[in-house]
Amino acid sequence: MSDLARPSPGYALVTGATAGLGASFVRRFAAEGRDLVLVARTLDRLESMAADLRDQFAVQVEVLAADLSTADGCAAVAARVAQAERPVDTLVNNAGIGLYRAFGKAPLADERRLLDLNVGSVLALTHAAVGAMTTRGHGEIINISSVAGFVPRGASATYAAGKAWVTSFSEGISLLLSGTGVSITAICPGFTRTEFHARAKADMSATPSWLWLDADRVVAEGLADARAGRVISVPSKRYKALLLLVRVLPRSVVRWVLSRR
Repeated sequence: MSDLARPSPGYALVTGATAGLGASFVRRFAAEGRDLVLVARTLDRLESMAADLRDQFAVQVEVLAADLSTADGCAAVAARVAQAERPVDTLVNNAGIGLYRAFGKAPLADERRLLDLNVGSVLALTHAAVGAMTTRGHGEIINISSVAGFVPRGASATYAAGKAWVTSFSEGISLLLSGTGVSITAICPGFTRTEFHARAKADMSATPSWLWLDADRVVAEGLADARAGRVISVPSKRYKALLLLVRVLPRSVVRWVLSRR
């Protein structure tokens, strides 16, 4: 078994840990016996989850309440990522929000907050992780992106552009990490059954059932890809096929198709 195939021995830090894909990552790591740092905005949800994990899996669990759309929140979590004692050997940048409104309809402040969280926090925490992990010579960084980053999205243009940045950024950093013992992977799921769309107040009733993915399955496939050293992971054969089609079609055709959704 390669080093990439083994879970790292240090703490796994997961942002957006109390719901959706973040909670699935947390449960997966706890089942592997990994000690955890849980990051989210709401302290009582963090503490409740931590208590359950300690009881069920007998792992060490730290909680860190932080709003990663703010500079102070990013700084607090980045400091924990960079800490030499109780090292973080796995970072999952999962925290994010969506705005399912045509650009210009949502307040500019909401668009900026989305970018601060979905892009800014990934930049800040990855920066901290690269410095700490390359010094130790091992570690893994997992950035949650989206298939939305591969296509133009009029109803959520800022979200899609932010996810395109996350994927491209991760791919670029992978070149710098070659030979360091540190890996980076952008996991790009499609529609996944979590709290995400409800929080964004998005009407998803018209989305075909076959497009929906299970959160635990996304995490399992994404982690398998990360531990195999893959830089970009697209969970599920159906989304791999859709992205292959997107890549071969002229962009004008892709825009035409999406303009009718």
